[in-house]
Amino acid sequence: MGFRHLRRLVGPLVVVGTVGAATLATGAAPIASADPCPDAEVVFARGSDEPPGVGTVGQAFIDTLRGQLPGKSIGVYPVNYAATGDFGNKAVFPSTMFDGVHDTTSHLQAMAANCPNTKLLLGGYSQGAAVAAYATTADIPAEVHNHVAGIVLFGKPTAELLGGFGAPPANISPLYNGKSLDLCAPGDSICDGSPGSFLSSLAHALYPLNGLVATAASKAAGRLV
Repeated sequence: MGFRHLRRLVGPLVVVGTVGAATLATGAAPIASADPCPDAEVVFARGSDEPPGVGTVGQAFIDTLRGQLPGKSIGVYPVNYAATGDFGNKAVFPSTMFDGVHDTTSHLQAMAANCPNTKLLLGGYSQGAAVAAYATTADIPAEVHNHVAGIVLFGKPTAELLGGFGAPPANISPLYNGKSLDLCAPGDSICDGSPGSFLSSLAHALYPLNGLVATAASKAAGRLV
């Protein structure tokens, strides 16, 4: 099941997002390239409780990616959704996820129509990784998905975690076979299902420092040349 089935499900959706992100410096929210049709564009959904923008992990990924693609214009689109961390309000999460997926797919369709030569890269962290994954199963034309050169996810919540709150697994559509990267840091209980602890919370917050952002940027750069 994908995003299109979410509205039929009974029960709240709770996605555990950024834990301990306050220990990291959050960069200023990036803005889209001045070029209306850049060579490539990163569409990124931030994690829970991060301020509007692409978040700490997204900014680290974009900065590293740009460093690996000198001479190419890399635009940025921060997915516009609440990314709420109000886990006690069980009515909030479904609507915010719907908002994020709708915003993501609307932007992908607009870019495919207005900038057909721009290579798109879809990404997300934690709750945002689930939003990005659900977007791949949204009911939009296949040719729009074809404009997406790749998808990079960091710390995506497990199927068990999502299922415990009545949400489907955040599976990536088969349309993205061969162009997806779903990264989970060792010991990150949000994405590997291990017991939660202080260390697992730290593992979930440290993607900019544990080498996986660099790995993702290197592989993504190869899809954007």
